[in-house]
Amino acid sequence: MRNLLQSSNSSAIEDGGGGISGYSHRLYGWLLECHGFWHNSALIFSSAAFVLYLAFQAKKSYRKLSIGRSYIINSYYGIVWSVSLLNLAWCALQTWECTPGKESAWNILSLFTTSGMLFLEVSLIAFLLQGNYATGLDALARTFAISGFVVGVDVFLKAIYVFGFGIPIFIENEDQAHPVKWGLWVLHKLLLTAVYGLILFMYHSKWRERLPARPAFHKYVVIMFSINAAALFACGLTGNGAGFGFWLYDTTVICYHAFYLPLLYVTFLADFFQEEDLNLENVYYSEMKDAGFFDADWD
Repeated sequence: MRNLLQSSNSSAIEDGGGGISGYSHRLYGWLLECHGFWHNSALIFSSAAFVLYLAFQAKKSYRKLSIGRSYIINSYYGIVWSVSLLNLAWCALQTWECTPGKESAWNILSLFTTSGMLFLEVSLIAFLLQGNYATGLDALARTFAISGFVVGVDVFLKAIYVFGFGIPIFIENEDQAHPVKWGLWVLHKLLLTAVYGLILFMYHSKWRERLPARPAFHKYVVIMFSINAAALFACGLTGNGAGFGFWLYDTTVICYHAFYLPLLYVTFLADFFQEEDLNLENVYYSEMKDAGFFDADWD
């Protein structure tokens, strides 16, 4: 009996050790495999930090949303929450990209995540182009109609490329066997860079009155133009076999998934939640004055 008990205890200890060892191995692989520690940790911790921030602010935000009764703000807040959770899953499951048998799951997750973030991008662009007329339920309907159409086309084309033709557009590697992949990304980034460049040009032309008179929006456009221009350059280099291009592209991917959602929140939603009386007219007037929109009145 004593021998049996000793044998059982030894087995339990071995199983426990094996369990700890197996857990350590999974944690090691989760953080270090596929793209490496710095890549994975930058994505995981930044996306998790933003979701935790939203969670800590949720009660306060809900109270202000219920009082403010803004269709646009309420809708964007809900979408930001949904896309943030998707992005957190995408960042936390980076090892799927390099795991045999997980390619389809990774492609589906990447398709939904990138589409959700693109929806936010396009909807904010549509909001910007509507200028001071972007208020109320009609503006929300127009914005979401435009965004839904653009994102729907994008999802349809990407699904055909990935599941129809087998082009690994969501697999980050320097494989030159798929030059079409990098050509598609060049086209995608070129369109976004051109749109942000057009808005940036409008901000410095006589048509700037058609855009929201807020420096925060201008800074947002400058940042998005810069990151898309860098990604466009990187895709072009990678498609031509330059190793530096792939490093630069990977850097833009990390920056986009780590910082885009906080940037959008700060640009579009933060003022609404920070104002105690929900009266933003004075804030917007001060920013318009600082931006020089009333200089002509004094001439």
